[in-house]
Amino acid sequence: MLYTLRRADESSMKEVKEEMRIRQTREVFLLFSMGSQFDHLIKQALDTLGVFCLVCDPASVTAEDIKKISPKGIILSGGPVSVYEDPPPFDARIFDLGIPVLGICLGFQLWAQHIGVKVTKADKREFGPHDFVLYTGGKFWTKKAFRPLLPLITKLRKTFGRHNAHFDLFANCPPVMQVLESHGDRVESDERLTILGGTANASVAAASFKHLYGVQFHPETTETTEGSLIFSNFCSTICGAKDRYPAEKAANRKIKELRERIGDKKVLLALSGGSDSSNVAYLLKHALDGRKKQLHAVYIKGIDRPDDEKYVLKYFGNQDWLTLEIVDATSDFLAVLAGKVGMHEKRVAMRGVYKRMLEEAAMRTGASFIAQGTLYTDISESGGGYASGAKKAQIKLHHNVNLGFSIPELTPLDDCVKDTGRNIGRIIGVPEELMTRHPFPGPGQIVRIEGEVTEAKLRICRQADKIFIEELRKWDLYNSVWQAGAVVTNSITTCTKGDDAFSGPIIKLWAVWSVNGFTARWARLPHDFIDHVSRRITNEIREAGEVVYKVSCKPPTTIEQG
Repeated sequence: MLYTLRRADESSMKEVKEEMRIRQTREVFLLFSMGSQFDHLIKQALDTLGVFCLVCDPASVTAEDIKKISPKGIILSGGPVSVYEDPPPFDARIFDLGIPVLGICLGFQLWAQHIGVKVTKADKREFGPHDFVLYTGGKFWTKKAFRPLLPLITKLRKTFGRHNAHFDLFANCPPVMQVLESHGDRVESDERLTILGGTANASVAAASFKHLYGVQFHPETTETTEGSLIFSNFCSTICGAKDRYPAEKAANRKIKELRERIGDKKVLLALSGGSDSSNVAYLLKHALDGRKKQLHAVYIKGIDRPDDEKYVLKYFGNQDWLTLEIVDATSDFLAVLAGKVGMHEKRVAMRGVYKRMLEEAAMRTGASFIAQGTLYTDISESGGGYASGAKKAQIKLHHNVNLGFSIPELTPLDDCVKDTGRNIGRIIGVPEELMTRHPFPGPGQIVRIEGEVTEAKLRICRQADKIFIEELRKWDLYNSVWQAGAVVTNSITTCTKGDDAFSGPIIKLWAVWSVNGFTARWARLPHDFIDHVSRRITNEIREAGEVVYKVSCKPPTTIEQG
């Protein structure tokens, strides 16, 4: 699969066409990731709408590439730089192609500067939630709650009092709404712009010029109350997108196929607490009409995240349509991992235990099928072929592909990528909390442990992960990063605890800002937060020697340790 477009060459275009086939669409949107910590939320917002959004590298994609792809629309995210001091690499000729563009924060400033509008440092910076006042051709609410904003509204009406179709970006939005601001620069007022709205400190908080649209706030965040509507307006009304991934149709088709194939037989489901296996659980629920005796789920613990079991129990522990079994395979995993130090050989060893645990559970329950949340992406990365039968290189060996079970396998999501699977899940009622958890590798904690996996290392890794994720949630940072984790390294440091000196492993924490995981930047988490997490880990994990934080990006490094 093509995850980040760098050139519209023959190979890349083949990948694009393949993914469009999978998504059942003839339309594509392009997202230029300019470096904002919220980039992944833009992708999620578009995924939720069911449109195909391809992530582009702003440093290498040119206007000529864009012409070959012919996207319906283009979105530029925010970023940490100033266009007048340190502009990011981007082919500004793209703005002249006539394709609708939505620039967010830095993206807005980029096209504004390109058409000759001045962008300067703001006298008053804006961070956090603010009231955004939308000019709607003279029609404003005058409720008591909005009266303090009337002087600003009056000023906007006198200064920018014209209305046209550019207001379609805010169709059905209230005239005053909360938005999340995070910027220190401003776009100056200019006669070339159609001003769409402003805030107390930024009179040009949204504007347009011909096919170019821009907002200084972040519609991708939950703090912007009408963000999803703004994205929908851009894609549907402004860009004229008509294709949506037919999630309801796909869900109904999959349920029907499962019902016909399973009949009155029993199914064993490999359940992890992540979005993919949860989707399959709900597809089976509908296919079997909630008949509990036919669906048995097994959760295999041992190399899982510390909070995975909690989520499984919360959402699947007391259901009247599924029987849940928790199997502790810790000792089995440790036995086959003994002496193995390479990541690939550890992945292979893990697969053997995983397969055996599922087959034993199937035999124990009399199941005729084993169901998994395997995606098309998993098959592709493991070396699976195109629809044409052409083979691909193996990127990494997934735990849920080509296991060769002794009974038939059900993989109803094997024609889906991550977001189309999630769209199906939302249609059939999978709880949103399960859909938006951080990604986690199938082989679990073993790829977050350097060298041989031992009982002590596994325990330390799980404890460190638990503390890190707990604090990310407490500090309201969990949703701002794409993925985070802890690694137990082979490096040993000398340290003191109390009056004793001893040696212990270095724990490496990491968190990334990313759109899809195929490129990533290390997350600039607050120093006070890192200090607090470090103190908890070294105080609560007896063996932990010290804590370090990874500040390398992908490329050149990878996100996971292995």
